[in-house]
Amino acid sequence: MSHAVNAFVSSSSRSPSTFTISRPSVFVSTGNLRVVPVKKPLPLRTLVVKASSASSDLDDSSHSSPVLVSENGAGSRSGSMFASSGDSSSIEVDAVTEAELKENGFRSTRRTKLICTIGPASCGFEQLEALAVEGMNVARINMCHGTRDWHRMVIERVRRLNEEKGFAVAIMMDTEGSEIHMGDLGGASSAKAEDGEIWNFTVRAFDPPLPERTITVNYDGFAEDVRVGDDLLIDGGMVRFEVIEKIGPDVKCLCTDPGLLLPRANLTFWRDGKLVRERNAMLPTISSKDWLDIDFGIAEGVDFIAVSFVKSAEVIKHLKSYIKARARDGDIAVIAKIESIDSLRNLEEIIQASDGAMVARGDLGAQIPLEQVPSEQQKIVQLCRQLNRPVIVASQLLESMIEYPIPTRAEVADVSEAVRQRGDALMLSGESAMGQFPEKALTVLRNVSLRIERRWREQKRREVIELPSIASSFSDSISEEICNSAAKMANNLEVDALFVYTKNGHMASLLSRCRPDCPIFAFTTATSVRRRLNLQWGLMPFRLNYSDDMESNLNKTFSLLKARGMIKSGDLIIAVSDMLQSIQVMNVP
Repeated sequence: MSHAVNAFVSSSSRSPSTFTISRPSVFVSTGNLRVVPVKKPLPLRTLVVKASSASSDLDDSSHSSPVLVSENGAGSRSGSMFASSGDSSSIEVDAVTEAELKENGFRSTRRTKLICTIGPASCGFEQLEALAVEGMNVARINMCHGTRDWHRMVIERVRRLNEEKGFAVAIMMDTEGSEIHMGDLGGASSAKAEDGEIWNFTVRAFDPPLPERTITVNYDGFAEDVRVGDDLLIDGGMVRFEVIEKIGPDVKCLCTDPGLLLPRANLTFWRDGKLVRERNAMLPTISSKDWLDIDFGIAEGVDFIAVSFVKSAEVIKHLKSYIKARARDGDIAVIAKIESIDSLRNLEEIIQASDGAMVARGDLGAQIPLEQVPSEQQKIVQLCRQLNRPVIVASQLLESMIEYPIPTRAEVADVSEAVRQRGDALMLSGESAMGQFPEKALTVLRNVSLRIERRWREQKRREVIELPSIASSFSDSISEEICNSAAKMANNLEVDALFVYTKNGHMASLLSRCRPDCPIFAFTTATSVRRRLNLQWGLMPFRLNYSDDMESNLNKTFSLLKARGMIKSGDLIIAVSDMLQSIQVMNVP
């Protein structure tokens, strides 16, 4: 049975920041959605739509003055709505976010998140602090390099940075994967391969130092599988060799494209213009070493685990069940790295099974034609957004800044395109891990992101991307519709910020998916949820202890943020919550 409800929100002539809720001519209770009627039009800054499993009607005689409806059904007079509570020290916010808000206001805050790979060039406490000040949201540790003790030291320094300096930098651990890799170059940080040089690739083990121009390979069947005339691509094609001779376990190769060789770089071989992938397809996605590294990451409480060379959704599901059984609260998110032909073939099911995805363009570009990489990147970014999964654009964003203090103009254009595609995050790899200018590289990412985002808002561009429903239940459908509507209202009303109170981060991610013009203040009670939200576009995660009473939460939030100078009276706010499924529009008193 359908019911017509004559309820609407209109601007009041009394004040541009006041709204009127007109009384419904018919009260409707569908069993899951209740509209609270009032006796007459009232000046009110709040529109409440409440979801409930109860189907009982409300007596509208009990609502003769403005109310906020809380989850427990209690109403509160709007006159006492903005009572002061709490103190400014009981809310946790990232120090850089707080400084940006105070200095530049809502509209100038950066929406795209930034990830830095930590290595020898950036692992010191002062260096980590400098990166955090420049806007690093996530610190990535790459298990291809370094020892577990070294990685533990980095994790401890990031945690200390957060505790002592007021940051909220999350930690991502990236597994090595079981694809074919070079060895560690005998302890050297790098080696230069020149055009025309002959190098020896071998599966034999050597004690350091390695013989001159020798590269060890981690795959025992390498010498058997490779053929004379094959092309070997190192690190996604950064260096290229041609196989000229096979002698037992050794493979002699001619350098045809010179470049810098890095320890444990990925290695692929091509034959007659096609990738030879049979052996890689037989290798497990998660190696025995990876499982030990994953146990290490669980024990250290990292926020994200990125899985290399994912071939199917089953791998992700298996890892998530393993983490759930062993991690505290099972709150480590799994990121699927899309970097192989198998990943592209099973793309949607992999993304659906994961908690996010990374476009690893370097290794992906070694398995598909280079000209195909941009379109695949755009496809992955759009699909992740449609499925409400954060997506990271990675690899070679500012590769030249490993050696030079400024990027090429083409690199800046590449970064700009990733920002225009509305990816959640951009990631530095060698630029921050071993480059000479890690802070400058991060500054370039930040400045380009800010400029492109600001231009997008100034032009009031609206995307045409269709966001399909992803809800799996009626309650989820309500949350999704509320967030879609709140984001649309935020754009149309040009509000200063969206507030979302979320215990598990889901409604915050739904708002982020909509990419509204204004920043999103995400309030959560859990520190781990707060750090994970630091990966998602447009979210400013706060840790705040709050109740199920939205009135009390708003009182407390306004008081705390005003005390810290992060909002001011008159700012226009839209608030939503996963406790009380509602949209509330109000001015800060």
